[in-house]
Amino acid sequence: MDLLQLRYFQTVARYEHISRAAEELRIAQPSLSRAIARLETDLGAALFDRQGRRIRLNQYGVIFLRHVDRALSELDDGRRAVREARDTGLGRVSVASETLLTITPLLGSFRAAHPRADVRLFQSNAQEMDRQLRAREVDFCVASQPLSGAHFEAVELDREEVLLAVPRGHRLDGRESVTIREIADEPFVTTRVGHWQRALLDRLFASEGLTPLISCEGDEPAASQDMISAGLGIGLIPAVSRKVGSHSRVPVAWVRVDAPDCVRVLTLVWNRDTHLSEAALKFREFTTGRPFVTHHLPEPHRE
Repeated sequence: MDLLQLRYFQTVARYEHISRAAEELRIAQPSLSRAIARLETDLGAALFDRQGRRIRLNQYGVIFLRHVDRALSELDDGRRAVREARDTGLGRVSVASETLLTITPLLGSFRAAHPRADVRLFQSNAQEMDRQLRAREVDFCVASQPLSGAHFEAVELDREEVLLAVPRGHRLDGRESVTIREIADEPFVTTRVGHWQRALLDRLFASEGLTPLISCEGDEPAASQDMISAGLGIGLIPAVSRKVGSHSRVPVAWVRVDAPDCVRVLTLVWNRDTHLSEAALKFREFTTGRPFVTHHLPEPHRE
């Protein structure tokens, strides 16, 4: 048993597909199959159930994978710690966020305060964030949706109101607030399933027993305001967008939504089993120790 075999097994276990795993590992399928077979021989147990070309991780594979994931993560953390000790900088901090507009001012301030830190930023939806944290591909996620994991820890960063944006001249232009039922027949510009805007829209409509009419959906939340301004529909936009200078050229009218919890809650999430570099530790301290530059709401009243 060697380290390469373990990484081969980990990849095959993730895909449960030899050809896909071989493609990622950039080795021939027969070589990969032989490596897995040698590992099973060494362990004295089959790790996969095979049905023709299909393979499935069996009970022994599940047990072994837990230990392999832990062992390889420790080795990766060890390499990272050595690199950080060797380098003169603070090391690297990697952050995933659902929208770049939200995180950019914070990262800019952090880089100004810690110029020696190597900052990496990824745009991911909630499902991808969950995977990235579990795989230890990122140190932190700035999430607008709950991320669940036995080893995840989270700190609430901000709670901001979400407004309804409508094109100038729209029938709702000039209204102070609207109910969900008043906009039930309006076409919506929103993001695809998996993004926080879509999750909020679906939840608000479901609470009224309704389904929203979607006129346009995409993967870039920052583009929604442009599409709304162009008359393609109306949409839910966080209040911070109303204050960002880069959007001053995109004219829309803003209306409050008369619905409970029409808010976005931002949380900083990390995997407590992941090694954090000095840069990552400083980022967590920097982020949780200062107010987020967005539109704040008071805590919701609880009886």
